[in-house]
Amino acid sequence: MSDNAIHIDITIEAGSWPDETTLEGLVRKSVEAAWANLGLKDADSELSVVFTDDASIQELNAEWRGKDKPTNVLSFPAFPVKAGAQPGPMLGDIVIARETVEREAVEEDKPLDHHLSHLVVHGFLHLLGYDHETDEEAEEMEHREREILHAIAIPDPYAVSEETINND
Repeated sequence: MSDNAIHIDITIEAGSWPDETTLEGLVRKSVEAAWANLGLKDADSELSVVFTDDASIQELNAEWRGKDKPTNVLSFPAFPVKAGAQPGPMLGDIVIARETVEREAVEEDKPLDHHLSHLVVHGFLHLLGYDHETDEEAEEMEHREREILHAIAIPDPYAVSEETINND
């Protein structure tokens, strides 16, 4: 994928996030790994990633999903895409909530940047038509996430650590 194939618009709307340059590097690395893994052709595409807080994402979650609680990531595809198909130029928006991401990273004993990369990949796959409504869809999506994250040296986010097993 050429350096200019995906134009990424980063917006820090709310919350205590790293600087925009750091976030753009993390997002670009994650998105380009996903693009390569999916075997998509180079395209002049646009993606928006909004970094916000729990209050803002809770409003979006209530409005668009009928769930009045914060979540870690929401995706808003610009156009419907069938999983595995070549997307159009406008990919859509990914919205990520700081407090939820940070809390989950601590609970799961993961570095924040690893968890954030996972959520970027997860949200990006949603923009590209992947979902996890059925067990089969969830297996496919998780398999893709594992492969993509492995390509950027991030451990399997679904693996259960020995410490977790011993504490059960």
